Amino acid sequence: MTVDRVPSPLKVVLTDINTEVVEAWRAAFADTPEIEIRRGSLLDEDVDAWVSPTNSRGRMDGGVDAVVKRYLGAGIQLRVQKAIQSQFAGSLPVGSAVCVASGAVKPRFLISTPTMETSSQNVSDTLNVALACAAAFQAIHQQNKRTPGSIRSVALVGMGAQTGRVPARVCANLMWTGYTLFNDHCFEDYDDLRGTIVAQLDDLESAPVEKPVRITPSPRRASTR
Repeated sequence: MTVDRVPSPLKVVLTDINTEVVEAWRAAFADTPEIEIRRGSLLDEDVDAWVSPTNSRGRMDGGVDAVVKRYLGAGIQLRVQKAIQSQFAGSLPVGSAVCVASGAVKPRFLISTPTMETSSQNVSDTLNVALACAAAFQAIHQQNKRTPGSIRSVALVGMGAQTGRVPARVCANLMWTGYTLFNDHCFEDYDDLRGTIVAQLDDLESAPVEKPVRITPSPRRASTR
């Protein structure tokens, strides 16, 4: 079931050390002033949750995942993989996410969402970034449903732009698509979310690279509030 929703007061920070990604975000999110964009490290962001792009097995051995693992300690990978095993039988599909306690004061939570199935996979010709970004916000809403107000702020990096080799402009536009989709609508589960995006793949694939695409759930999938 998909329902329209009122945008939440969630503080969203986009941060990356890659200047190209930051400039691409500024263009893609130009009409979204509530988003904070800056050049810098995810580790510097004092927010409730960090979003780390991962692989389907939760192996934190490259890219941002490896940086986060070094900062939070090896136990974070064990918690991520335990959540993946418990909730997804050991393999986290692209378009899904897990949210685990970080074991730290900053951030309190880590959200792991795969942009790729295996480590260092090239996903430049896929729409995985849009799926992963939307899934990250789904995880936030699920966590806040379990414990209201537990995640009031979140920081994300350029998903797929490093290890996944997604061009900066494509990364930014797909993240805009993922953010606006979940800022506009609620989904019953990850299957519902993936189905909504996959149903409109042609719109995304045929769009000019400089144009973000807004996904609109079908009226058949929507219900009134």
